[in-house]
Amino acid sequence: MDNHINKAEPNKWVERYSELMYQYVLPRVNDNDIAQELIQETFLSALKAINGYRGIASEKNWLFSILKNKIIDYYRKKALQRGIVTMPDLQEYDNEWFDTGGQWVEEKAPKNWQVPENIIERKEIQRIINWCKDHLKNLQQQVFTLRYMEELDSDEICKVLSITPSNYWVLIHRARLQMRSCVEKKMV
Repeated sequence: MDNHINKAEPNKWVERYSELMYQYVLPRVNDNDIAQELIQETFLSALKAINGYRGIASEKNWLFSILKNKIIDYYRKKALQRGIVTMPDLQEYDNEWFDTGGQWVEEKAPKNWQVPENIIERKEIQRIINWCKDHLKNLQQQVFTLRYMEELDSDEICKVLSITPSNYWVLIHRARLQMRSCVEKKMV
């Protein structure tokens, strides 16, 4: 066996990776019990597939790729329970943000944000962003999480959540506007 190939060490997974996995999954599902359940499912799936682990990717990367799939499966199951959702037209909603010419309403126009260099200030901004995300409507939060945290494209998100492309664009548009508004209010 080549020296560059990694071997899986399942007896060390919990010690090595459970806290990192928890920090990764919790902001994506916003529920402690679900986060822990997904980590357990990841370890079980990895144990079942351990004979297929060739060691080309690091053990950590292999486990995290399984965890990412578990997160996507979690959202897929939620979508199946919810059924297909149709969304209203954006025009009425957008009247709050845009004038009839499609320009920003003056008090809703984006503000200039300064990215802080101080690590403590950056952590505070991340805390604010997470708080705002957690307060989006459930389906908007799912779309936002899959798009910006799991980096899925719109087609994949539509499949996972069983929504139409037009529903996706309505949801992501609203989530973006609400996130921007929330973060700006919290950063005052």
